[in-house]
Amino acid sequence: MFCDGCGTPVQPGQAFCSRCGKQIVGSVAVVRQSRLRVQPHLRLLGILWLAYSAFNAVGGFFGLIAYHMFAHRLNVPPFVLPLIHGFLWFMLLKSAAGLAAGFGLIQREPWARTLVLVLAFISLFINIPIGTALGIYTMWVLLPSESEQEYSALTADQAA
Repeated sequence: MFCDGCGTPVQPGQAFCSRCGKQIVGSVAVVRQSRLRVQPHLRLLGILWLAYSAFNAVGGFFGLIAYHMFAHRLNVPPFVLPLIHGFLWFMLLKSAAGLAAGFGLIQREPWARTLVLVLAFISLFINIPIGTALGIYTMWVLLPSESEQEYSALTADQAA
């Protein structure tokens, strides 16, 4: 509870403000300050996902080129080559999804929050330490229920 004159905290039943001396008339209202959690971080998060995904796409693309050039020369067990090939394609697919999610976050698309949270969870374990850091930051910004409500309001404002 706060004084409506100077903003000093006021106790229930107090007749005058202890700082400015203004008389407290009627009941003291509780003012809840709304703190924005998502909006200040949304653009940065989108840019980080774009950069991270572009970096992974380049790595996956050059990895596939190297795989096709040198796979026949590798002396590895036969089950390893398909695993490497599959991982490189997974990396490219994850990069494409990350690029879409980054653009979606910047454009405040309703589907982008869900997609980027799924990618953040995957990135926690795949690309240590950069993917882990980005995954933690993404979850810190977008995972709480207050963040879901704020993001929904932002997408509704964007649509209107």
